[in-house]
Amino acid sequence: MKKGWVSLVIGMAAICVMLLTAAPATLRAQGAIAGAPADKTAPAYDMKGQAIVDLQQMQGKYVALAEAIPADKYSWRPAPGVRSVGELFLHVTAANHNIPTMMTGTTAPEEFKKDGYEKSIADKAKIVDALKESFAAAIANVQAMSNADFAKAEKKLGPDANDGDVIYILVTHAHEHLGQAISYARSNGVAPPWTAAALKKDPKKAQD
Repeated sequence: MKKGWVSLVIGMAAICVMLLTAAPATLRAQGAIAGAPADKTAPAYDMKGQAIVDLQQMQGKYVALAEAIPADKYSWRPAPGVRSVGELFLHVTAANHNIPTMMTGTTAPEEFKKDGYEKSIADKAKIVDALKESFAAAIANVQAMSNADFAKAEKKLGPDANDGDVIYILVTHAHEHLGQAISYARSNGVAPPWTAAALKKDPKKAQD
């Protein structure tokens, strides 16, 4: 399986095709599929605020999980050709820098654009630091946006695409791989730290 920036571009392109071309054309015409009139009320959802909260929470969970997994397990992978623990965390790190570059005027440091980044670091402490910093960078990108920026068109991604779609991809990508990271940890006998803490308080309510 080819990894690094090339595979990230291919994956993001596939997501863009599905989300930014098909979805906006249908979902934004709310009720059109069912034949109902479009919803013209002002949206009440604060996407900027919620995206920041989600990214902050995931930063905490990713870093805690990365710190809890032993260094000698960072080379573990569930099967040949699948990302290892360390490669998974570096994949998320690169994506946190690269996905925002789908927005016009946003750039990422050169090292995250290069093919092979996911295999470029083996040291656990350096991976944890890079992961933490990448979420800080992603959060800073969202914080720098105005509410109006979320509606700014990105025609290169699709006829109805905008910067809000890019932030949506950024958040959902991190959520997707958090579940993968949790399964990696549990496969190696590591319970997520937040689950372990919840178990101490109430064993019946603890969940991932």
